[in-house]
Amino acid sequence: MAAWTWRFEKTDGTEVQPAVPPEEFPTQGDAESWIGEHWKALQEGGADQVRLFEDVTEIYGPMSLDAAEA
Repeated sequence: MAAWTWRFEKTDGTEVQPAVPPEEFPTQGDAESWIGEHWKALQEGGADQVRLFEDVTEIYGPMSLDAAEA
């Protein structure tokens, strides 16, 4: 079974530790629902953008956490 995970980054692409502990999600929809619930806290904690992965394959990103760009 595939695991869906997020990578949290600064604008320059460097990885940062998220303010809200992430998990592995069983579906893409679960991962996207989680980011929809926690994006503001993640942004306030220092993440500027995220990337979504299915196992080791990048599905999309970077996706800004800036509400003005959403």
